Amino acid sequence: MRVVIAEDLALLRDGLTRLLQAFDFDVVAAVDNGPALLPALLDQRPDVAVVDVRLPPTFTDEGLQAAIEARSRIPGLPVLVLSQHVERLYAGELLADRRGAIGYLLKDRVSHVGQFLDAVRRVADGGTVMDPEVIAELLANRTGAEPLDALTAREREVLGLMAEGRSNAAIAGRLFVTEKAVSKHINSIFSKLGMPPSEDDNRRVLAVLAYLDA
Repeated sequence: MRVVIAEDLALLRDGLTRLLQAFDFDVVAAVDNGPALLPALLDQRPDVAVVDVRLPPTFTDEGLQAAIEARSRIPGLPVLVLSQHVERLYAGELLADRRGAIGYLLKDRVSHVGQFLDAVRRVADGGTVMDPEVIAELLANRTGAEPLDALTAREREVLGLMAEGRSNAAIAGRLFVTEKAVSKHINSIFSKLGMPPSEDDNRRVLAVLAYLDA
């Protein structure tokens, strides 16, 4: 799996590179600034990009803007964003095109090797992985009547765990219910969100995006 890394801190950039290489990822580029990121993404067309939001020269949103521009030119380019803090606006911008293959983790998650590697793989496979703290921040800022208001408390809980990238089995274990019960909740969520069965659309990803973009 080919990876592009964008991180200005040399120790973290080197650490990410070594970690991914140790698990058979091919790091095809590792850049430390915003202007270098977009060409790297367009030239290398990686299976997934691991991108810091704030990069030189201004340390504002260079990483995110390069990732968004790259996704506009390469639709669905998988991007896993790393951030020091929960930045709601950036998360919203990343979700705007609703194509999936996105992730948003806080940097301290990188210390949990298994979770981080799983997130990289999920995003590369077209999934959506969001840090629970990011989800909590997005929910805290929700206003007005929305389709999600039709969901029950349990359905919201299930959808929130889906947004974290958890499988049905993992959700069942977390909630102490059967996988069959989880499956029923998920089908109800799809129905309430107006997502009929489709061979073309990944309803699980679309439901998660509706949840996070609400």
